[in-house]
Amino acid sequence: MNFFKDLSLSSFTAGFVAVLVGFTSSVAIVFQAALAFKATPEQLTSWMWALGLGMGLCSVIPSLWLRKPVMVAWSTPGAAVLATAGLTGGFSMNEAVGAFMLCAALITLFGVTGWFEQVMNRIPVAIASALLAGVLARFGLQAFTAAQTALPLVVLMLLSYLLVKRLSPRYTVPITLLFAIIYVAINDLFTPARIVFELARPVFVMPVFTWSAMVSLALPLFIVTMASQNLPGVAAIKAAGYDMPVSKIITLTGLATLVLAPFGAFALNLSAITAAICMGREAHPDVRKRYTAAVSCGLIYVVIGLLGGTFIGVLMSFPKELIAAIAGLALLGTIGSGLAAAVKDESQREVAIITFLVTLSGVVIAGVGSAFWGVVAGAIALFVQQYGQAAKTKAS
Repeated sequence: MNFFKDLSLSSFTAGFVAVLVGFTSSVAIVFQAALAFKATPEQLTSWMWALGLGMGLCSVIPSLWLRKPVMVAWSTPGAAVLATAGLTGGFSMNEAVGAFMLCAALITLFGVTGWFEQVMNRIPVAIASALLAGVLARFGLQAFTAAQTALPLVVLMLLSYLLVKRLSPRYTVPITLLFAIIYVAINDLFTPARIVFELARPVFVMPVFTWSAMVSLALPLFIVTMASQNLPGVAAIKAAGYDMPVSKIITLTGLATLVLAPFGAFALNLSAITAAICMGREAHPDVRKRYTAAVSCGLIYVVIGLLGGTFIGVLMSFPKELIAAIAGLALLGTIGSGLAAAVKDESQREVAIITFLVTLSGVVIAGVGSAFWGVVAGAIALFVQQYGQAAKTKAS
């Protein structure tokens, strides 16, 4: 099988780092969302089962089919919206599942019709690149702010990264991660976690469809998933230079969510941060073989889904500073490439900077994250710029 021939240590490590970053950075928010609907411990495990299988299979299958790195994740801002709306609205788990399915139907509709891809194709390269750089730059900053609480660890990782990058660029991230794990183990910095080895069991919840849940849960979940997750996800694909059938992948995530929603998969979407890790040069020097990083990531997701809380306990034992630092260092190349592409065209440089800064700000307006508002701000700036140029041309 070509996958095993193309697989390398660096691509597998990129997949593992993507899982490490993706899960540990937001799994607590997912738990909060589930608990907001009064989830039982069995239902919590079922959520991890559904999300793990959904993300894993939606990453593995299209990546092997296209031989390109397709990365699918859960909707972190969507989970935050659910956690808030669930507590304030007093919705039952049955109503929540009904809302998940309505959201999935909308995602599928926008994928089948191609509406979302049509909108994305109209976004200029400068804005799309600045959007991606703004989303990822926050993780780059966190890599160094982690030094406030773990200076020796972060300095060690930075020096390892710079040294190995010079001597053996292909294995920069794996060796940096290895040094960090050795340091953490020697200094006994792993967080104690209760790890019980057992297979997860899916729990089916009958959906109930209500008008209030549709307005308060389904529509906000759909909007933030498309604007704050799929939008930068497509930007990551474009920035990496891949040509993918975006509409078909969006449709796949919608259908997968629809099938797995009764078991706890609230929303699956394209990934931006973890995708950048698996699409960068650090994953594999050969762009044609980087799909192995996405497949590795997807297979680990499937294992996490099957083992439920077992694997999560292992991941959560890593110090948060190690996770922040390895994520930021692994994304440095992609952040640099995004910024370079964003400011390449001097005529659109200011537009790109505005998009970048608004996205980086992390501002949330009307429950929608900064990724969407960065594009809006950039589009307004571009319109004003082009309108002004057109007016000058007409006057002369």
